Amino acid sequence: MTIIYRQGTLEDSFAVFQVFLKSIMDYSKRMNVQAITGGDDPEKLESLWETRKPMFDFLVKEASQFWVAEKDNEIIGYARTIEHDNVQELTEFFVNPNQQSTGIGSGLLSRAFAESGAEYRTIIATFDERALYRYMKMGLRERFILKYFSRKAEKVTLHTDLQIEPLNLDIHLPFINRIDKELIAHQRSSIHEWIALRRDGFVYKRNDEIVGYGYIGAPHGPFAVLDENDFPAVLAHAESWVAETGGEFGVSTPLINNKAIEYFIERKYEIDSFSAILLSNKPFGKFENYLSFAPEFFL
Repeated sequence: MTIIYRQGTLEDSFAVFQVFLKSIMDYSKRMNVQAITGGDDPEKLESLWETRKPMFDFLVKEASQFWVAEKDNEIIGYARTIEHDNVQELTEFFVNPNQQSTGIGSGLLSRAFAESGAEYRTIIATFDERALYRYMKMGLRERFILKYFSRKAEKVTLHTDLQIEPLNLDIHLPFINRIDKELIAHQRSSIHEWIALRRDGFVYKRNDEIVGYGYIGAPHGPFAVLDENDFPAVLAHAESWVAETGGEFGVSTPLINNKAIEYFIERKYEIDSFSAILLSNKPFGKFENYLSFAPEFFL
């Protein structure tokens, strides 16, 4: 049967979510990891679409390329990229498990992740060997692994000279953009505008100058600081904030971020079994100063 490739639309969001879910659950079983919190708990899976729908809808609008593969009028695979300020990110690439290794993935990637002229091309990927091999053939290489650290939040007191203020994007966005440009090589105003509607944002100041930012809101992140030594104070503030509601605090963490990891070890955080890996066409950024957005669809 002929495979039809077409550009995706907002109306495809639920269908591509189903492809994502089938693929990631298959990956979880093959790798014996829990890629989705709650595993295969039916109640968790049923509520997952409600949780993820705002992000899937946002990515439709934000995408520079969004392609789906159809067979018999059913979407069986999709790939999507976003592009900001010379950084092209492959946010998703999934094919139904029973349709993998049939050439559909190549057809999707050639359309959704073709070279656009961006200086940096990147993806946060799983450890699926077939997909990794495909990315490496495209010239992408491993930069670091990401792991999710979490614990039941408690109030933590740490001395700091940082001033911590609620985020006001109308005032703070230009400063946040400059931090992003220095630490992750691109500005992304539209992403901050979307995250700020869904998570509590903060800016961190020293001597009245903004030196970092962070978002708290289950899931949490991203966090970025110009001085990595500020991470213990930033994380203590975030954990204490979450402790007010009795929740769990966790962050997706590049394993080159030593200061954050030292805090997690000191505070006896748990480390999740699921691992992700950032690949790019060439090194970029200062990820020892950064904690990623979660779930790990983009930086």
